[in-house]
Amino acid sequence: MTNSPLTPGIAAARLDAEGLSQNFSDLHPPLDGHEALVAADRCYFCHDAPCMTACPTSIDIPLFIRQIATGTPEAAAKTIFDQNILGGMCARVCPTETLCEEVCVREVAEGKPVEIGRLQRFATDTLMTSGTHPYTRAAPTGKRVAVVGAGPAGLAAAHRLAMKGHEVDLYDARKKAGGLNEFGIAAYKTVDGFAAAEVDWLMQIGGISLNLGKSLGQEITLDGLADTHDAVFLGMGLSGVNNLNIPGGDLDGVADAVDFIKDLRQASDLSSLPVGRNVVVIGGGMTAVDAAVQSKLLGAENVTILYRRDRDAMPASRYEQDLAASKGVRLIFNAMPVEILGDGSVTTLVAEYTASGPDGLTGTGETFEIPADEVLKAIGQTLGPVTGLDLVGGKIATSGSGRSSRAGIWAGGDCASGGDDLTVTAVAEGRDAAEDIHLTLMEG
Repeated sequence: MTNSPLTPGIAAARLDAEGLSQNFSDLHPPLDGHEALVAADRCYFCHDAPCMTACPTSIDIPLFIRQIATGTPEAAAKTIFDQNILGGMCARVCPTETLCEEVCVREVAEGKPVEIGRLQRFATDTLMTSGTHPYTRAAPTGKRVAVVGAGPAGLAAAHRLAMKGHEVDLYDARKKAGGLNEFGIAAYKTVDGFAAAEVDWLMQIGGISLNLGKSLGQEITLDGLADTHDAVFLGMGLSGVNNLNIPGGDLDGVADAVDFIKDLRQASDLSSLPVGRNVVVIGGGMTAVDAAVQSKLLGAENVTILYRRDRDAMPASRYEQDLAASKGVRLIFNAMPVEILGDGSVTTLVAEYTASGPDGLTGTGETFEIPADEVLKAIGQTLGPVTGLDLVGGKIATSGSGRSSRAGIWAGGDCASGGDDLTVTAVAEGRDAAEDIHLTLMEG
């Protein structure tokens, strides 16, 4: 979005370079060697570790922490990467507070878990910065697999398939690989171009041909890929965005939160990014929180998250909610937008309080107004054009290890009907689909 006479409240350079640099510094600075040893020493190395069960990729957490404690962080990283080849990114962006760390015995007993996420980052960073890639390819199988989407699911699938000895053609609609990790996560969670560096490191396995600017349904087709490959994995995420469908939804100053985050992540100069003085973000997921917090960090004076249900129903974790509040974001629950006012550009958002009852969520009739010169929509994304596959809930229907309704086609990540829309879940689904593809091709 650019500043124009129609959007007088949206402007760039609200803060100076020093302020922006400080605001967008690493949210959780990395542990140094001594800090890592101290943190690892708190682990009980549980035999039936609940943290391992809570991890969607089933990383052997007690083992890798013990390896850190014994001074072998490279071995710890290998333990992590065996299960999650994007363990470096997941260490930065996983909601550990609702996964492994929530069930940590230390958390249950003392209210302070072992810092599993930061320890994972310490281990993976140690190995990755050494320039070493700990995997080699198996003997060539003579099979070729197409992977659509160079995001978490696609990258995990491509790496595992290449490691098994298959040739992989990896396609992505964008001009840069990384998917959600590169374009959709808050900048303060993954600083210093880590997403791109992780892709480069992963590609060291070899056997993966990266084809950028290739969109399914345009430059490539599902039938075409199926005809020229032994198997196809779809991991292209969700490319569409839901509409508000309220009066004023097309006014200047109304934009998609995913585009706002994408522009911020790809900007070489944060001071060039325009942001409103009064910003309202509609939605309750991680995209909503990331857009709201970063609006505040860019210099917006008043930022509000408007969520239609109560706090407990909000998809973003309580930690993320508290993070937003700590940055000065106001969270309003049980309220939904009903109209956006303005003469060409946004000036006010009209909202209505909601209540849950036998008929579901309904408006109470009580409305209020929020000054706004920028409204960011974070109300969910939709699947792009996919034909010839069964869908469920607007996503590709999958069973088993990502098998779609069409033989030879697998799917995983946000575009599929699997688990939660998390980076770590996408990695698990891509990895498991790759294993199933390998078995199918070798047995077939």
